[in-house]
Amino acid sequence: MTTLNTEIYNHDTNVDVTHKINTMELDNWINHLKYIRKELANLIAISSKDLKNKLCDDSVVERFRKKESENEILLNALLKYSNSRSNIAECEDTQCDMTYITEHESYRRSYLYHLDKYRRLKDEFFNKVQGKFRLLKN
Repeated sequence: MTTLNTEIYNHDTNVDVTHKINTMELDNWINHLKYIRKELANLIAISSKDLKNKLCDDSVVERFRKKESENEILLNALLKYSNSRSNIAECEDTQCDMTYITEHESYRRSYLYHLDKYRRLKDEFFNKVQGKFRLLKN
């Protein structure tokens, strides 16, 4: 099985289907982390320039920068992992396939944990900002 072809066929084995689905999922994770990279750059710019005086909280920018660093680390790990998956076609036994599947599950947990922490941080930021905008309207 080649990881480039993610089309699922009737003759694919369950393991082939799993690898193909995992490849599509990994591509989505990578694209999402690239989007988060852009979003974090915007949030950092807004927090450190436009809202700096209104927020009165430098920790927001610091936390976004930390999350930006964590995002880059995970993105680079997933890109490296994606490149290593080209060797899936060389698997000749179940143990080899299971190694890739287990590794994928580990990356899935890391991605979901990162995403959850990022969403919480972003929600916290918007809750603070929303309160500041309400004060400006009154």
